[in-house]
Amino acid sequence: MGLEVRIGDRIAEVKLVRRDENIAVFEVDGVEYEVDIAQVENGVFSIIHNGKSFNIEIIPGDGPKNYYVNTFYNSHEVEIIDAQSRYQRSRKALDDHAADKIISTPMPGRVVKIPVFEGETVSKGTTVIVISAMKMESEYKSPVDGMVKKIYVTEGDNINANQPLVEIE
Repeated sequence: MGLEVRIGDRIAEVKLVRRDENIAVFEVDGVEYEVDIAQVENGVFSIIHNGKSFNIEIIPGDGPKNYYVNTFYNSHEVEIIDAQSRYQRSRKALDDHAADKIISTPMPGRVVKIPVFEGETVSKGTTVIVISAMKMESEYKSPVDGMVKKIYVTEGDNINANQPLVEIE
């Protein structure tokens, strides 16, 4: 089963044909490529294709399936487009306005403080949750004037990236 990969403005159909240890065969838009690929450190890969060596660094991007891929000479924004991300896009398109009112964080962390309560009226810019991640505390503010509809976590909770934390109505 293949998936689509968006690299900048280009969308490629990519499928893993087979893999045997470090040797992998990928099909990209109907053309097969055999590569020797090895992870040399976290997020850094060495790839050999047709006798040429490439090193790439993959850094998580803004979304759950978005990445920044850096080579020695270039940097690319990459998005994996699979059934799950297509579904999420369609849901977002249907309920784009509501999605903007759900506060989450792009990285895992710990809930430090929740200075609001469910049912409380808040103004745009009011701090609704404080998260500690990577030894830093970040305040997340209400994107709109409204009411705190739901608080999904409690102080002290460990949280995942992109997990709903607070919903404003």
